[in-house]
Amino acid sequence: MQRRSFLGGAAALTALGRFGGAQAQAPVPPLPGNAFIVSGFPAGGMGDYVARPLAERLRGKYAASMVVEARPGAGGRIAVDYVRRAAPDGLTILQIPSSPMTLYPHTYRKLTYDPLADFIPVTSTATYSFVLTAGPGLPGDVKTVADYVKWAKANPTQANYGIPSAGSALHFVGIMLAKASGAPMMPIAYKGGAPLLNDVLGGQVPVSISVLGEVMPHIRSGKLRGLAVSSAARSPFLPDVPTFAEQGYKDIAVQEWLGWFVPARTPADTVARLNTLVREGLQAPDFVAALAQSGLAPLHQPADEFARMLRADLARWAPVVKASGFTAED
Repeated sequence: MQRRSFLGGAAALTALGRFGGAQAQAPVPPLPGNAFIVSGFPAGGMGDYVARPLAERLRGKYAASMVVEARPGAGGRIAVDYVRRAAPDGLTILQIPSSPMTLYPHTYRKLTYDPLADFIPVTSTATYSFVLTAGPGLPGDVKTVADYVKWAKANPTQANYGIPSAGSALHFVGIMLAKASGAPMMPIAYKGGAPLLNDVLGGQVPVSISVLGEVMPHIRSGKLRGLAVSSAARSPFLPDVPTFAEQGYKDIAVQEWLGWFVPARTPADTVARLNTLVREGLQAPDFVAALAQSGLAPLHQPADEFARMLRADLARWAPVVKASGFTAED
């Protein structure tokens, strides 16, 4: 009887193990209700090229419905603060470029949010570079950074450069170049990349520091000249344009990233599941090809690795901002 009891118990344990394994492999049901991917910039911009395809791929897997919601204004700060105040249930996701999380804490005297305390970093989704771009307002023989610096010093009253917004990483690329070269460069801040692009193409501003994807078609067509890319290595999207480092400015190696965040205290298993599903979406070949058309490269990281990059970038900008003396308007 003891032997029969032992065998019966073993059989029961085996059955239980099989049942438990089946349960572990069962699909995790999506979160009930609508999940919102909140973007800090207007609909139709670069962020949509990432958020909307991912929303399609996550619909019915992460949440019953996935909605992309634009909350533009204040350089992304409105969206960041909105998500900060949202319930930590995984249904409100922030998509934001790196500057509001890594640069603004050093340029604004007062922020309504703390990027480290108020959020959980989920993952990066994409990365992109900037380009120092010359238009018809600059003489045609200006083809390198050295040419531009020489021209700027000879024409100090005309040495303006356009940027999509003040206090952004693009702005600081210009500040770093002006300081390193001694060129009298004066920034002109626009309300977005579209009006800036129009003025560069029209010759109203001689050069711009722009997001690569926005000027890439015009550089390829010859309407604009790419003088330098801001990344550490040449961009695969504009392989003929050298880096700042190649042209003697080794400290100018800046790339922006897009990242996803959720409010602090969001459950860890929810964060992990969202990270996994984003990774699967970013690996889709058609998605990668579509991103390339916009000058974006997919970049997925585990949550802890993304958090380390966030902290490193936050620390990196501190001395740069301090040395510049720049303070953004509140």
